[in-house]
Amino acid sequence: MKLGNLPLRHKKAALGLLFVTPWFLGFIFLFLVPLIQSFIYSMNDLKLGKNGFDTDFQGFGFYRELFLSHPTFNRTLVEAISDIVINVPSITIFSLFVATLINQKFRGRVFARSIFFLPVLLAAPVLSLESSSEMTAIASTVTGVSDEGGFAFTSFELQRLLLESGVSSIIVDYITGSVDRIYEVISSSGVQILIFLAALQSISPSLYEAAKIEGTTGYEAFWKITLPMISPILLTNVVYTVVDAYSRNELSEMIRDTAFQSLNFSLSAAMAWVYFLVVTVILVVTTSLISRKIFYYD
Repeated sequence: MKLGNLPLRHKKAALGLLFVTPWFLGFIFLFLVPLIQSFIYSMNDLKLGKNGFDTDFQGFGFYRELFLSHPTFNRTLVEAISDIVINVPSITIFSLFVATLINQKFRGRVFARSIFFLPVLLAAPVLSLESSSEMTAIASTVTGVSDEGGFAFTSFELQRLLLESGVSSIIVDYITGSVDRIYEVISSSGVQILIFLAALQSISPSLYEAAKIEGTTGYEAFWKITLPMISPILLTNVVYTVVDAYSRNELSEMIRDTAFQSLNFSLSAAMAWVYFLVVTVILVVTTSLISRKIFYYD
């Protein structure tokens, strides 16, 4: 049967497979073998021999070492998961908010868009500055608090205000955690802002015109037109943000240091697999929850 005789749904499915094919081939030839090899490393004790590495089967011994005797792995893993749980919603909401603002017609909007994308281009220099003495001095100048007390860019006053207002402590902890991470949120939102911006510009203006004729307010238009129309892109951005946060934390550095500084490749592979499985669970749960609310416009 020719492609032209197929129903529209089958044509879309065929095009989807066509676009996925390059990734699938790249995964098989570039990632599948190292993935299997790393799992084998995590189950064996690698020792340098005459013909390369000699393997001594240990089963799940390295995994037991991580959870039962490793001094910092459990704490670092929990911190990495906490960062993902806090940062992903914060980055997604902030990106959507900024994209909605810069999608409006105003003078200098091209310049405004470039400003929010600059952290992506300058990520390495800016991140190196973040932990430097210059950044600490800037923080002390802005907040008026010296770094001797170990306090800069915190949200103590906001936390007190919210608690006195009767807000739940769980919500307060999340909000203040996001505020304390505002620099990280802004610097990690460039790509997501552009993706949301492209989604917003793809919405037909006729939908808003018809809604305006019916007396719809801007608030109602956002929740009943904008958000449903960009919901597939919302899922894409959430997945992208989780994957992007995967390699930007202390646990990723620990995995690299264990392999290439301590030369303990087996323990490093076990760390990587535990972290990979945890992030996979987060992605599956997040995707399944958001997918129930996705609206696909045909």
